[in-house]
Amino acid sequence: MKAVEITKDIYWVGAVDWAVRDFHGYETPRGTTYNNYLIVDDEITLIDTVKHDFATYTLKNIAGVVDPARIKNVVINHIENDHATSLDCVMELAPNATIYISEKGKKGLARFFDLSRWDVKTVKTGDTLAIGKRTLEFIETPMLHWPDSMVTYAREDKILFSQDAFGQHVASAARFDDEFEDSDSAAELDDAVIDYYANILMPFGQIVTSKIAEIRAKGIEIEMIAPDHGLIWRKNPRKVLDKYLEMASGKARRSVAIIYDTMWQSTEKMAVPIAEGVRAAGLDCRIMKLRATPMSVAIKEFWKSQGALIGSPTLNNILYPSVAEFLTHLRGLRPKNRMVGAFGSFGWGGGAVKEAYEEFKRMGLQTVEPGIQIPYRPSRADEEACFEFGRSFAQQVAEYHQRF
Repeated sequence: MKAVEITKDIYWVGAVDWAVRDFHGYETPRGTTYNNYLIVDDEITLIDTVKHDFATYTLKNIAGVVDPARIKNVVINHIENDHATSLDCVMELAPNATIYISEKGKKGLARFFDLSRWDVKTVKTGDTLAIGKRTLEFIETPMLHWPDSMVTYAREDKILFSQDAFGQHVASAARFDDEFEDSDSAAELDDAVIDYYANILMPFGQIVTSKIAEIRAKGIEIEMIAPDHGLIWRKNPRKVLDKYLEMASGKARRSVAIIYDTMWQSTEKMAVPIAEGVRAAGLDCRIMKLRATPMSVAIKEFWKSQGALIGSPTLNNILYPSVAEFLTHLRGLRPKNRMVGAFGSFGWGGGAVKEAYEEFKRMGLQTVEPGIQIPYRPSRADEEACFEFGRSFAQQVAEYHQRF
């Protein structure tokens, strides 16, 4: 793709990765983009770079607008590999450029490159950079989603360059939210936002809330949000801000996610009457078998639902490996404001359901105990018990979520 002017004299000069499906273990069925931006002013300024594999794309896009040697300033909002590892290629063409980065970003960047050959200046919240007709303001956003993270605000254009925040893993010929809604759908874009938040930003809900409040308290007007992945928000940037606040507050769909795996289909047979019980209580329900579902999709469905039931057969007195792996992923994301329970089958002796609850407690989640477990294969009476378990769980989920 060629550079795209997102507003007068500010260009998207990134790259579209149509092929990536495994993003450091995160399933990306829609691909992704590595966005960076070029501001043409008295001092040519580049905001972020791209993943090293795509360096030739961004250099070509920059060269389509200006000679890269004219770049005066390079702002690095975030040092993660997909945004900073082509910095050496940029600096090779613009060796006299000054790099602006947070203090923690500089320390991290030194693990990637020899910084002694470059002019690197650290910035903190409130610092500004005048580049001609424009002034750039820096706001540190540590742990959104790395310690080094910061965002850059272009005052005159009212554009927030938000690095990974407010992004989505979407590869598309469209560059803007309104273009994507026309070519695909608003629902798909909304799903991509939730997917991204659930798998990357879930642990940082409180920080999301406080940073958005800080930005609003400063009276910063935002007419466009330009993230480092996916579509640029120009139609209604407030929509994604409100969506983030909603997710951080614990609001979720009135549904229960049933996430399970099975050895000889006994745990699977339990899932169906449990789901019927959930529906009987008036909540929606979605069933996912872990070995047939990408981990990131299961994480997203967990996050979208007010409650989740985790099903596992007992294997050698502990959780089935795929279920244990899912719960390990989930624990790392530190979910909050969700109600959980467990079910499962066993042969000689149980253990999986007990271990699932131990994991829930390590995560600090609200539980419905003691769950339900059945020896060997579920009988008709067992199926009735599963139905009642599902219904009772859903009723408690609905009551619990009245507070959000």
